[in-house]
Amino acid sequence: MSKAVVIEQQRYTCAIGALQSVVAIPRAVPILHAGPGCGEMIAGFFERSAGYAGGSTAPCTNFSEKEVVFGGINRLRQIIGNTYKVLDTDLQVVLTGCTAAIVGDDVDSLVAEFAAEGKPIVTVATAGFNATNFEAHSLVVKAIIDQYVRRFEAENKPRSSKNTVNLLASIPYQDPFWKGNLTEYKRLLAGLGLKANVLFGPESGGVREWQSIPKANFNILVSPWYGKPIADHLKNRYGQDYTWFRHIPIGANATGAFLDQVLEFALQQGAEIDEQKARAFIQHEVAAYYEEIENLATFLLEFRYGLPNHAHILHDAGYVLALTKFLLHEVGIVPKEQFITDGTPEEFQEAIRADLKRTSNKREIPLFFEPDAGKAQALLRGIRHKGRGLIIGAGWDRELAREKGYDFLSAALPSPYRLVMTTNYAGFSGGLRVIEDIYHMVLSTYA
Repeated sequence: MSKAVVIEQQRYTCAIGALQSVVAIPRAVPILHAGPGCGEMIAGFFERSAGYAGGSTAPCTNFSEKEVVFGGINRLRQIIGNTYKVLDTDLQVVLTGCTAAIVGDDVDSLVAEFAAEGKPIVTVATAGFNATNFEAHSLVVKAIIDQYVRRFEAENKPRSSKNTVNLLASIPYQDPFWKGNLTEYKRLLAGLGLKANVLFGPESGGVREWQSIPKANFNILVSPWYGKPIADHLKNRYGQDYTWFRHIPIGANATGAFLDQVLEFALQQGAEIDEQKARAFIQHEVAAYYEEIENLATFLLEFRYGLPNHAHILHDAGYVLALTKFLLHEVGIVPKEQFITDGTPEEFQEAIRADLKRTSNKREIPLFFEPDAGKAQALLRGIRHKGRGLIIGAGWDRELAREKGYDFLSAALPSPYRLVMTTNYAGFSGGLRVIEDIYHMVLSTYA
């Protein structure tokens, strides 16, 4: 029997937290077949994230002792039917919690009854003891593809649109900057001549865009590990190959490399792209970025002794890799000990370490995979470096930064000290925004 483990300051949720992936699809509604505490926990963790029908308004069977004894399938049937009466929806996704999984309710058969009537509905097993919301995001997307998108395969011939791609990137709401990031990815890919299905958020076409997933020529995965099961599944189901960029592209170096990689892959896949025009777009974006960087010269010279010279990051793997590379190569802040807090599966950890090691051949950047952020903070308390330090992390890290006399930038969940709406950290503009945020925070200490 495995030993129970309690961790402090967890920065992700259990599998049912993937209801936020449903909330992020326009006019889609999650239905929780779980206890009321599950929905309350998710609503509290992902603040300001109600969407069309999420947060405290998400339909829920409110699984109680009665359902534990007699089963909750009749209650779920009632909730689904009433949801159709009350809400004008394009897609319903039933997510099952731990109690429903333990009791063994046959949710699949019930949902199949509604689907047979032509209802746009799918079901996903999201018992919290099986996965985290990072992993369950892939379960939700795959379920929608297999149970809903498949109905439209006849009119959406696989790989029939040469310049269309499916983008698999930010996890909605778990990534505080997901809306802005997806908007920026879509803009950048359009600059290459590609139409991107971003699937989530206001820039997506809702369920119609999901229906067209098979038509995409290929897929783009931007992630160190989460979302890879989706890319593999689409490759097996529709024959869509994918190009894998293993961290969020922030700033000129990474974004330029990302666009070059996508362009080369698109040409290999037979996309009808004007390569000269696409490369001119990349050059224009790079030039515009460095024009802004050059304007920083006077500021950096004046404040060179009062700016952070080293940084610690507590975030998911995608942001730790991205921000580490960006800070070192484009901001001049040296990354010290870094902490990945997303519960990265062991099978991906070595590749992530190797990627981080390639950041610099002159210095070693210590990396810790530590989902227990309390332990990560304990380690940081015992670390000392010369100069002014910076911590980039969640709201919980603000007091640690204050304790150590460091600057602090809130960029991860939970983040009660910052309101993020459409800000992006990805891309050229995202790199500039990171610089703005860091130096705005530093300058505020001189007030």
